[in-house]
Formats: sequence, C-alpha cells, structure tokens
Amino acid sequence: MLTQIKGLHHVTSMAGDAQENNDFFTRTLGMRRVKKTVNFDDPEVYHLYYGDKSGTPGSVMTYFPFPHIVQGRPGAGEVGDTYFAVPAGSLPYWKERLSGLGVGGLEEYEAFGEKRLRLKGPDGDGFSLVETTDDERLGWSAGGVGTAEAIQGFRGAAFRLQDAGGTGELLRFMNYHEVERSGNWTRFAIEGGNGADVIDIEEVPSAGHARQGAGSVHHIAFAVENRAAQLEVRQALLDTGYQVTPVIDRDYFWAIYFRTPGGILFEVATNEPGFDRDEDTAHLGEALKLPTRYEQFRSQIEDILTPIRD
Repeated sequence: MLTQIKGLHHVTSMAGDAQENNDFFTRTLGMRRVKKTVNFDDPEVYHLYYGDKSGTPGSVMTYFPFPHIVQGRPGAGEVGDTYFAVPAGSLPYWKERLSGLGVGGLEEYEAFGEKRLRLKGPDGDGFSLVETTDDERLGWSAGGVGTAEAIQGFRGAAFRLQDAGGTGELLRFMNYHEVERSGNWTRFAIEGGNGADVIDIEEVPSAGHARQGAGSVHHIAFAVENRAAQLEVRQALLDTGYQVTPVIDRDYFWAIYFRTPGGILFEVATNEPGFDRDEDTAHLGEALKLPTRYEQFRSQIEDILTPIRD
C-alpha cells in the first residue's frame, strides 16, 4: 500500500474562455487565483490555478482554457463531479448566492451521509459543494465570500466507470479504503488524509465513453510530501505493471502520470516547492509567470494570450 499518498493535490480541467473561467472561480465561487501561467506543452494557452490563500495542495482547481475547444461529452471513463468542502450549515447561503448569479444545474441532495449542492460551471463542468463538520482548513475569504462559507478545499471527486473493479483495486493500493456502498456507488477514503481524501465511484456498465473537451477533467492529481516519496510511489507503480512517466518539473511541483484501468489519467504531484517559489504569497496569481524555457518568447506569448481582467 502506498502510504505516501494522503489525498488529492489538484484537479485539472479544460475550458473554453479564460475570462469566463477566471470570473466563475474568483467572483462566483470566491476562490483565489494563485497562479497565472501557460500550458507547459502549449504556451499559447493559459494554465490558471485557483485555490485557498497559498494554493495548499488539496485545494487547487486548475484549467487549460482553449479558445476553440469542442464541448466535452459526459460518459464513462472520466472524473464526473469534483467535490468542494464547505463549512457545515453554509449550503443555504451558497444556494441563494449561486441562484442569484445565474449558476445552472443547482440541485440539493444527500449522499454517504453528506449534504450537498450540485452545480454546473460555465462549460458544463460538474461540481458539488459538500458540507463538512470536522474540516479545519480555512478558505479564501477575500473573494466576496465570508470565512463562515468559504470553500475550504476539495472534499474529493467522483469517477464514472463502466467497471469499477480495476480502479478500485488501484485505489486500495494507493492508500484508499472502501468505506461504504450504496446502489451502484462505492466510496473510498484515506484515513487521516489531507481533507481532500474521498473518491466515489459510480459504476455505469452501459454508459458510452466520455469525450474530452470543454468542461471535462483532463487529469486528477494525488499528493505526496516530497520528491523522495514520489520516487517511492513511482517505483511501486512500475513494479505493479503500470506505465509511469519520468518525473516532470512543473515549476510548482514535480509530477508523474499514468493511466488507470478505467481510462482516467492520474498524476502524483509533490507538495513542494509550492506556488510561492516565484511570487510573494501576498501577490500570488497577479503576474504572468512563464517556465524558464519560454521566458525568451515572453513578448510573443503575451501578444497571443488574451489579457484577463481581474
């Protein structure tokens, strides 16, 4: 069992319009933009990061906004809803706020003993706000949402799979334990995790395959403390038969990637060095930060990227 993994690090999705994406997370959900950079593999596209005050691992939602991307099609083999933790008793506030701002797909429901509010992002992204009673993480309260309601970070995520068996086995290997079943849903959790530590699998044998596009999760990343722990995890995955990439420097963390039996792309990312490695915490997400190899092309990149109004 990979005890080095404590929960989620970040979730990365795809969007259509960068400004609309930025406004939804910073103004509607009240999260902080903690980094404005570019897609390391396609520097003509932004990579935007949203989270708590410092971009704590387990709080960060990230996006690649491609201006002409096709719409994603929901289906099997993908991350469905991403869960955000909010303080107990705050869902009425969120329902009123989101309804007033015209957010679509609002639906109150309960699952695994949790009160939740489902909502859709601007590209049809699936999210749920989940009330928690024992989460001591503090959300970003300078974005128009008070401390008593602010998003505390991730609670976890839901996977939609034709067959849950292989991915369930993988999650058990990754320090998750099966804690409950309800109909075609199975919940996995890490005991003593980082708060962003539950995964729910919905088994949908007859569902068609998802098509990635705007509103789709590109990959989901799990957190380890440092590079030494990451190398241990990588070797254990290789020994188990997974095809794992070499370690890749993403400036704010180191990353490895592999594909799950259900088709979802997993990443294992380090908590180090963090988003303050090139910006003071008080000014996170303000300037366009470029990887070193692209710095010489800054003027060309800035000419291509549409400026984001804060």
